[in-house]
Amino acid sequence: MSTLEKPACLLSKIPFEQTNSFSRFFLDYIQGAENLKGFHNGLPTTENLLAQIENRDFPDAHRSILHQVLSEQYSKTEKSERLEANLEALKSGNTYTITTGHQLNIFTGPLYFIYKIVTVIRACEELKTLRPDCDFVPVYWMASEDHDFEEISYFRYGGKKFEWQTNQTGAVGRFETKSIKHIFDDFLGLPDFFRTAYLKHKTLAEAVRYYVNHLFGDYGLVVVDADDSRLKKLFQPVIVSDIFEHTPQQKATAVTEKLEQLGYGTQVHPREINFFYLKDNVRSRIVEEGENFAVLDTDILFTKEEMKVEIARHPERFSPNVVLRPLYQEFLLPNLAYVGGPSELVYWLQLKGIFDNFETAFPLLMPRNFAGVINAPIQRKIEQLGLSFEELFKNDQDLVNEKVVEQSTYSLDLDEEKRRIQQIFKDAHQQAEKIDTTLERLIWAEHRKAEKSLEKIEKKLLKAERRNQEVLVNRIYAVKEALFPGGAPQERKDNFLNFYLNDPNFIARCMEAFDPFDYRFHLISANE
Repeated sequence: MSTLEKPACLLSKIPFEQTNSFSRFFLDYIQGAENLKGFHNGLPTTENLLAQIENRDFPDAHRSILHQVLSEQYSKTEKSERLEANLEALKSGNTYTITTGHQLNIFTGPLYFIYKIVTVIRACEELKTLRPDCDFVPVYWMASEDHDFEEISYFRYGGKKFEWQTNQTGAVGRFETKSIKHIFDDFLGLPDFFRTAYLKHKTLAEAVRYYVNHLFGDYGLVVVDADDSRLKKLFQPVIVSDIFEHTPQQKATAVTEKLEQLGYGTQVHPREINFFYLKDNVRSRIVEEGENFAVLDTDILFTKEEMKVEIARHPERFSPNVVLRPLYQEFLLPNLAYVGGPSELVYWLQLKGIFDNFETAFPLLMPRNFAGVINAPIQRKIEQLGLSFEELFKNDQDLVNEKVVEQSTYSLDLDEEKRRIQQIFKDAHQQAEKIDTTLERLIWAEHRKAEKSLEKIEKKLLKAERRNQEVLVNRIYAVKEALFPGGAPQERKDNFLNFYLNDPNFIARCMEAFDPFDYRFHLISANE
């Protein structure tokens, strides 16, 4: 855990279990549940990360190819001195990476994209202070081969949805970006670096590299696009094993079954073949059909011999799915830890058997920083309401009802009346018991009916008092809507522009506030 002093912009840290936002699976993992220890390489502490260095035997040949590819990918990009140094350092045997991956959401997508990258940068900075003899490079792995365009095609600002409309298909990183121009017409205040990214670069992958470098290049962040034939060639043994022997499915299925036996719901479902065929505007699953291999939704068909030739000649045409993408990443990077969200990290726990099979070090699994940003008006409302930061995570209705009761000058419960009713029916029961024991059921039913009537009156009293305290109720809902817009966490809904346009130093504030090894929910103040 960091020893940094609390920064001024950090309001509070809330334990994960108090936020009502995380699955039991994730909480068990990060709290070190004994029954999950065999599914990972240890909790993501600084001590374990430094120990992971001894287990990370990364081939020099892979470093050389990685450096060559990155040098070409960055050849037309303006690089900071820190980025230049990190790219050069990747050739050295004492350099390691901390990596996060994410889709190519337009205009950065939801806030947690920013938080992921801040976490890897801050983690590398912390590790460098502990092991100055080593270099630690933060990496953003672009999911450029993903084909789920709907998930990345929009962002939200000021409660409004801005959406890119295009008929392009295939790997989204290869999409041409000229058709995104209509968003700039709809949103006139977009920063110029986005205009340069999307309108002066041909593909989405190039655009994302540009804007991510603009935002994080000075921190030395390296952006990796693994859609490259030289990188895929390193992965050829896995491609062959998966397509012809189905080894990854066997290994992942065995681990998945063990997790399910422990009562955990699993995230991913291994297939016999865990590769897509990637060519031009096609990214479709490869399936085995008798003695042949077909590419779904196309006319493409290979015999076994033709498939072997295709893998040998064109490894870049084989795109791993969610089961094998993590292994591909670890083949290419001298990685110590992967930084992800709660759903990401728990599905990695299904994959350790695959890593063991291919004799590849399994990274430590590190939660990204989770955060909520509170602006000055909302912070004033919180203070006026007398809310604790922990109370912000309560259910809306429960919180409103609690505060209405707390602020009311009237008694809104009928507990005393319920006690009197209970005594009346107790006396009636005792009297009836002497006369006719069969009346017991009738008395019990009438007792319950009377209790329900009082409960109904209580609800009416509370509802009436909520109307009387309309100002209080509206303030609570305003606070909740700011942190949970539409009922979803702010970080999963709002775009960083909601804060960046008022505060160009927003990312620097996140860097200051976030502790990458303090696994609690961070609440920070907005600078407006």
